[in-house]
Amino acid sequence: MRKKFLAGTAAVAAAALAMTGCATGGTTAASSAAAGGGEAVTLEFAQWWEPELPAGSLRGLMDQFESANPGIKVKLISGPYASTKEQVVAGAAAGTMSDVVGLDGAWVNDFVKQGSLANLTELMTSAGFDESQLAAQVKLDGSTWMIPVANFVYPMFLNDDLLKKAGLSGAPKNRTEFMAAAKAISALGDNTSGWVLPLDTATPNGIQNDVMSWVWASGGSMLKDGKPYLVGNQDVKDAMEFIKQLYDAGAIAKGTFTMKEQDKVNEFTNGRVGMMIDSLAHVNLIREQNKDLKFTVAAIPPADSYTGKGALPYASWGIGVAANSKHQAEAFKLVSFLLGKDVNATLCSAAHAFPGNTQAVPDFVNNDEAFKQAFEIYKNSNATNEFTGLPVAEDLMRSFDEQFQKYLSGKQSVDDALAASQKAWDAAFAG
Repeated sequence: MRKKFLAGTAAVAAAALAMTGCATGGTTAASSAAAGGGEAVTLEFAQWWEPELPAGSLRGLMDQFESANPGIKVKLISGPYASTKEQVVAGAAAGTMSDVVGLDGAWVNDFVKQGSLANLTELMTSAGFDESQLAAQVKLDGSTWMIPVANFVYPMFLNDDLLKKAGLSGAPKNRTEFMAAAKAISALGDNTSGWVLPLDTATPNGIQNDVMSWVWASGGSMLKDGKPYLVGNQDVKDAMEFIKQLYDAGAIAKGTFTMKEQDKVNEFTNGRVGMMIDSLAHVNLIREQNKDLKFTVAAIPPADSYTGKGALPYASWGIGVAANSKHQAEAFKLVSFLLGKDVNATLCSAAHAFPGNTQAVPDFVNNDEAFKQAFEIYKNSNATNEFTGLPVAEDLMRSFDEQFQKYLSGKQSVDDALAASQKAWDAAFAG
């Protein structure tokens, strides 16, 4: 399961930690409190994971943690990704962040600059923590601030029934085939669309997952020597023009400019969209909400002329500890628990994610056809997310999103959109 995840100029892979017992240095405050009969510490754990997992699975792991650590209780603060992000961002600004927080790698740079995250390198050192099973850590200025717990690639999801109705067999192998499939599905009527693209600027991760993924799938990059590379970048321009052709052909679901990721998933789940790029984390949700939906997963089609290795966007369920937490030692104990070999395998099996602990083996790889497909794609692709670790990553997505929308709506040329985005990105990198 060891595989490099490319993130901008740094390689980011699944993190791996030993289980609770890996912390070998001293006695924690929590265990001391429990031994002395003191009041239990309650940790708040804010994340978007619980709604995307089978009901009760994350709470079950928290119960297991509490049983092993009688001096600590865990209160889950759960919500969809977008609302969790808003809550965590607000907490970071106000100094009221939950003790333990689920993190997207795109947030880390901003939070570190704000002083909102605890230094995990220091916490690991204080706990005498063994880092030997860590495949990677998300670092800035030489210190670790986030550790990925579970990693999700973003393949293409295909509605098998809609493809069949449109007279198509098999997944599109290149952009020309994808264009033809998207048009054919949209021509079915009944409000069906070939593809779905979320470009809401409030949560602009559609630029990362649904736009730049076409660039990465064809071996392209939005960076050069770690700096923005948009003007003069034919790979980025080609991907934008390809999406514009889909948009002008009416092959993209309506409402794209105000659509969020969850809206995209809803459209696919309800059988109104033939194809979408999405996280494997949503497989459980899709199956629960529409048991009759037949779907498969496939690689993102590259440009017709591309013959190299493909790429898949990925995102991590990262974890961190709040700088404002009064219980950082206990919070780190929860972090190490979630990344322990057996617990990590259990969590990632439930989430259908690739595990953080390099020794963990999730059971879904051999027990589910969709995930067999995904695993094969994963093994033959580069998992890529060039936004991870970049300064103000969400602002970069948003500024590109704003210009891209103007291009799609015919208000400016592709070259003007790239020039405006380049200017905004250069300013962001300059600080």
